[in-house]
Parts: sequence; C-alpha cells; structure tokens
Amino acid sequence: MSLDLRPYQEQIVNSVLANGNTLVVLPTGVGKTHVALALIEKTLRQNKNSLFLTPTKPLARQHHTTTTKLLGVGSGAISLVTGEIPQQKRSSLYTSKIIVSTPQTIKNDIGKRVYPFQNTWLAVFDEAHRAVGDYAYVKIAESLPPNCLRLALTASPGGDRARVKEVVRNLGIQNIEVFGDSDPAVLPYMKTLSKQWLPVDLSPELKKADGDLLSLINHHSRKLADSYQKPPITSKKQFMLYGKRLQTMRHPARFAFLSHYYALMHLLHLQELVQTQGPHPSLNYINKLRASPSRTAAGLLSQPEMASAIKELSKAGDHPKTKKLLNLLSSAPGKKTIVFVQYRDQIKRLKEVLDQNNHTSRIFVGKRDGFTRKMQEETIDAFRRGEFNVLIASSIGEEGLDIPAVDSVIFYEPIPSEIRSIQRRGRAGRFKDGSVYVLMARGTRDEYYYWASRRREEKMRDILLSLKKELFPKNTKEIQQNHPNPKNQNNKNTGQSLLTRFQ
Repeated sequence: MSLDLRPYQEQIVNSVLANGNTLVVLPTGVGKTHVALALIEKTLRQNKNSLFLTPTKPLARQHHTTTTKLLGVGSGAISLVTGEIPQQKRSSLYTSKIIVSTPQTIKNDIGKRVYPFQNTWLAVFDEAHRAVGDYAYVKIAESLPPNCLRLALTASPGGDRARVKEVVRNLGIQNIEVFGDSDPAVLPYMKTLSKQWLPVDLSPELKKADGDLLSLINHHSRKLADSYQKPPITSKKQFMLYGKRLQTMRHPARFAFLSHYYALMHLLHLQELVQTQGPHPSLNYINKLRASPSRTAAGLLSQPEMASAIKELSKAGDHPKTKKLLNLLSSAPGKKTIVFVQYRDQIKRLKEVLDQNNHTSRIFVGKRDGFTRKMQEETIDAFRRGEFNVLIASSIGEEGLDIPAVDSVIFYEPIPSEIRSIQRRGRAGRFKDGSVYVLMARGTRDEYYYWASRRREEKMRDILLSLKKELFPKNTKEIQQNHPNPKNQNNKNTGQSLLTRFQ
C-alpha cells in the first residue's frame, strides 16, 4: 500500500533520503508518523528491517495499529514488543521486518544480545527530544550499525540550545527539517486552536498562608546569606545545585547550613502548592511532614508562622482556579476536555469536585499510582467512545496519544517546560478546531512559569534554524565528511547512497 503524502511530507522524506539521519520537527496533528511510515514502507520493499521506537506502551500499541493498517502488512511482518512480553518470546518476535517497541526493552535486549541490532536498516525515534542524559534512546543510537538510517521525530525539541545540540549529537543527526504551525506548507492542514490564559486572584486565606510561608522563607534565606551564600530560591535548577554544593563542602557549620537548606526546600514546595494548587495538596504535604522523623520538619511545624498558615489553609475553600475550571466545563456541556494537572493530590481532589458538580470524568495517571497499562488503555478507549467528557491527566497524557475528538485542553497550572507545554496543547486541535485554556493565579509562580515557557517556545524555532545552518551544510558529501556521529566514529557512511538504496 502506498501512502498519500502531503507535499511537505514528501519534501521531508526526500530530504532524509538525500541528507541522512534527520531530526524532523513538525506541529502535532500534521503527520510526523506518516513521514516515518513512508520510510518504513520503502525499507520493507527492500526486504530490510525497521525499528519504530516510542516512549510509552500505550503509544507503542497505537503506532503498531496505525502501521499495520496504513501499510497493510500482515501480522508476521510486524511485531509489537514491550517489556511485558517474556524475553524468550521477544527473541522470536524480532524476526519480523518491522518492530514497534519501547526503548527500555530494546536497550535491555541489545545489552543481552537478544535484539539483532546489526540488522536494523531504519530506526525511528518518536518523541526524540527525550534523547538526552541516560535515556535509553542514547544507548540504542550508539549501538546501531553505521549504515542504519535514523529518523528523529518531535513537535518540541526544546528552547535550550545546549539540549537540542545534545539530542543532535546523541542520535547522530546530520540534517534538520523544521516546520512551524505558521509555515505556508503546513498552514492549510492546521486546525484553528484558540489560546487563552485565565487569571484568578488568591483567596484572602491563601494570601495569608502564603505570607506566613514567605516570612519563614525569608528567615532561612537570611541565615544562609549571612553565614555562607544567598540561596537562589527563584530557580529550582540553581537551588538544587546550591544544595549539592552544601552537601559536599567541608565546613564546621555544614550541618547547620543544610538544616536551613532543607527547611527552605520544604517551604518552597509548600508555597508552590499553596499558590498554585490550594489547601488540599498543601495540607496533605504538611501531614507528610508531621509523619517524618526529620528534625528539620519538626522544627518547621513548631514555628508560629506555620501554625498560622495551617489555620488559614484549614478554613480556605478550594483554589479559585477550581471555580474557574467548573465555569469553563459548564459553559461547554458535552464537550470533550482534557484537564492537565501537575500534582497527584490535586488530580484526586478535582475528580471529587467534578463528581459533586455532575461532570462525568476519569483520572489518567501513571503506573506508580497503581494505574496499570490495561487501565490506561481502557480509560483512553472509553474517553474516545464518549463514555465520559473530562479526562483529568497527569504528565502521562502529554505525549502522542491519539484522542481525535478533544475539544479543549485546560492547564490547571502553567508549567515552565516549553516541551511539555507544546505537548499538552497538541492534544487539542488535531482533527478539528479546538481551544486551550491556561489557569493562572496572579502574582504567583504560575505567572513566572507561564512567561518562562512562552520565552523558551519563541526561542525554539530560531535555535533550530541556526543549528541547521551552523551544523549542516547543504552538500551531502560535506555533511558526511565533517559531521560523523561523535558517539560512533565508524558511522562515516550513514546516509550514504540513500536515494539508490530505496529505489
């Protein structure tokens, strides 16, 4: 079966064949998967093997179904392989020409020499922005043979230049193809996606609790600033690095410094819960502190400011964003909506509130919350069939899952990650017009996270285009000479004669 490709998809496929290992950046819902399937189909015609990697089991199952249907291949030609299948049986499945799998499974089976990686002719890395650090994609890319063509797909590689370069380096990328949602080639295929941010004000009780916590935060910050160094409390990344320096320093007052640091760590997290989530997650966290044997936790709980904050939280109602959420859902009865929520305690609370207000909803979370793969699949299938209207999801719902009929996406809170923001928004507007709403508490971290994500998104396209110009000259021969895969210096022939290979 031949795929009916759109012009920009054909352009990308031809670019891959001409230039070798390619990072493809396309908006969600405009057919990244079709680019992969076109190359898999060409590989299949040559009687060669393809590997289609994707981060989660539900997404792997989805890609297996799509590939089988669109390429019209029989069950013997394609296999779905996950860690739930015993290794002995996985070995027999690897005889298929097309393998759809999760990366950790393939990484493990390469290490145990169960997966015949040396026979892989084409490797597709879905959600390729994950290929950093020690994620399984990195080890797999190192292990693949020199003549294996790599196709990296993502809607959101990130707004950090160093991170994007790491993805490029780890996957041995030799070419970048990027299309934004306003590109003329893509625009005719984009659905209208309206975006609104909806500010709310904290209630008097939450403001008072926030002020009590701020007083304690200032106290511990001053102690560290006076004795050692001012802690960078406005940046989580810098704050964690500051803590690592304290842990490794040699100083007679190190334990006193660490006591103030850990107190700040608890207080900053609690303040974020108060500002962005409301009383229920905040009081649950305080109960965890009560159950902790830590002296730091006990010291915090003994402070009058903490007692005052607890009193205010105990009499506060739900966060004002909850009322705004209910108003949004009531204004569009019967519409299919995904509500993304950062914290598990708040997910549970919102489920209770929606049930009380006669909104049909279900929770969609990860396995660490006792939510099995089967439960995830059943929930998505029920949502797709319209058995309920509101899916309350953690980050597990951000990437790739095909839920065609979503009318709107609601962020219960902004998130600073531009990658995750793009992934969340991409759940709406895929097959019909949609809406995105971002709930935001004024004067809190919500505002900081919202603007941080916006700035990084705006930088992302510029970073990609400048990297393409900097790293990859147009001449294919020059690419092969000057940009071998740093992870595998034997990879000099990657992409060589690809046009003839697939003819």
